[in-house]
Amino acid sequence: MKQKILTIFTPTYNRGYILKKLYESLCKQTCRDFEWLIVDDGSLDNTNEMVQEWIEEKKIDICYYRQENGGKQRAHNLGVEKANTELFVCVDSDDYVLPEFVRCHLEHWKEVQTDSTVGGMISLQGHNEKTPMGTFFPDGLKRTTLTKLYTKLKFRGDATLVHRTQLLREYPFVVDEGEKFIGEGFVYYQIDQKYCLAIIPQILMIKAYLPDGYTRNVRKLTKDNPKSYVRLKRQTILFSQSWYDRFIQTILYMVGCIMSKESRPICSAPYKGLALLAYFPAWIVWILFYKNA
Repeated sequence: MKQKILTIFTPTYNRGYILKKLYESLCKQTCRDFEWLIVDDGSLDNTNEMVQEWIEEKKIDICYYRQENGGKQRAHNLGVEKANTELFVCVDSDDYVLPEFVRCHLEHWKEVQTDSTVGGMISLQGHNEKTPMGTFFPDGLKRTTLTKLYTKLKFRGDATLVHRTQLLREYPFVVDEGEKFIGEGFVYYQIDQKYCLAIIPQILMIKAYLPDGYTRNVRKLTKDNPKSYVRLKRQTILFSQSWYDRFIQTILYMVGCIMSKESRPICSAPYKGLALLAYFPAWIVWILFYKNA
């Protein structure tokens, strides 16, 4: 059997009630040069039984793994470890893709594949086929970094990131012991320091935010995983490109230190002077936005 080029990775936890929509959208792909790799994060519902039925149907290639409940980022690390393809993309269990999703990404990849400075591709996500989750990409943009896209170019909204699988192996998620979550920027902004992304200015994935999803519960996730949040904010400070951004990120770093009960937050900060200035603003942010999350 010819080796596939793209792994479509889906982490899932108790999403049997909605996962079928994604499965059906993958079965409608005009290009079948992909495998669907599912990591079940310890689901207690009927996910396993459903996936086994789909595997037996043999409509698409499916790889299925289970792990003890450890969070999306640990599931992502396992998915990257198990993937046998050149490219890797995460499609969440509450999303679905349009029929041209695989074909468009792989056709574009042929144009940039040999450029070692290109770490992957980025395409649009939408509320529907015509309405993006935020803004469209700037006209004429061919390549970008995430930093430039979201800061200088003022892009807003979610986008689909397809990366070289090997890069994701080099930059795994690090989640502190006893915690289950760290922001996705921890990996993607590390890659961003050395590689750019090729632009695909099309809506190819339809996004849905469910009440039990990460996005709707971001403050609680931050509060429940404070050490990982401190790790993320430390990295963000070091990658910031202006003193204003460093100061804002230092405030958030200090919020994480408050939540994780860091004994010497100012001394351990990347910029001690900024941390001293951020101390009281951080307490205000903690009280207003996180204390009762």
